[in-house]
Amino acid sequence: MNYTLHQLQVFVKVVQTLSVTKASEELFMTQPAVSIQLKNFQDQFEIPLTEVIGRRLHVTDFGHEIYKMAERILNEVYAINYKTNQYKGLLSGRLKIGVVSTGKYVMPFLLSRFISQNDGIELVMDVTNKSKVIDSLTKGEIEFALVSVLPEKLDVDEEVIMDNELHFIANKDFKYNNAKFSKEELEKHALLYREEGSATRKVMEDFFQKKNLRIRKKIELTSNEAVKQAVLAGLGISIMPIIGIRSELQSGRLKIIPSAGMPIKTKWRLIWLKNKHLSPVALAYLSFLKEHKSEIIKKYF
Repeated sequence: MNYTLHQLQVFVKVVQTLSVTKASEELFMTQPAVSIQLKNFQDQFEIPLTEVIGRRLHVTDFGHEIYKMAERILNEVYAINYKTNQYKGLLSGRLKIGVVSTGKYVMPFLLSRFISQNDGIELVMDVTNKSKVIDSLTKGEIEFALVSVLPEKLDVDEEVIMDNELHFIANKDFKYNNAKFSKEELEKHALLYREEGSATRKVMEDFFQKKNLRIRKKIELTSNEAVKQAVLAGLGISIMPIIGIRSELQSGRLKIIPSAGMPIKTKWRLIWLKNKHLSPVALAYLSFLKEHKSEIIKKYF
């Protein structure tokens, strides 16, 4: 065996993303470079680590076992670096945070000053839908999660950050008859949804069920950005968090449709597993957030 730490890093990232393309993006490498490193690592084993079935990359059972060991090895290497920094009197370590898709418009502002003040901290931030974020939190793969809807059947502590408002959104050419968008008019239009597992979708479905609305046509898209672009193109209307469309509202490309029961209000909150032993870096960040969140929110939101 003559594998390198770099090959371990590439293999771990490929397993996590299940995609050479995504792994190359996150590692800031070219796709051919990732493929070569993956092949060089694979060639050292007689048993396949991955396989391609129907153009999709799958990890074998043996590959999953190697992945677990590779991740432990890399964590030990990181620990050596962090311990060195600690002896220098620097706050150091990895801060792992999962962020629901719309939270990408919030979380960077809550992290920027803390990270810039602590050079020894390595930030790992995964942006995905709510169900995957909660799954990562449950498995202990992340220390914090930024969500707008609290998970069910999971015992967590929280730090409330700020309000999250959702409105009916349409493009600038959308026309309707009443001062407020009526139930009858709403049932005539195509509704753009996020995918299953999205917190925004859950909020939409709860709202429609409460109002007893019959949706004529439902279009499902897999990101807030995709929904926004579809609304801009006139493909339909949607309920969206206002935080992700501020520039489009200011420019007049999108508009809020007044409707009974709107806006829907939730809270952005940072959550972590109750009774979890937080790392020194996580505790330091939590302390920073409690002290500075108000001024950050006032400055940027």
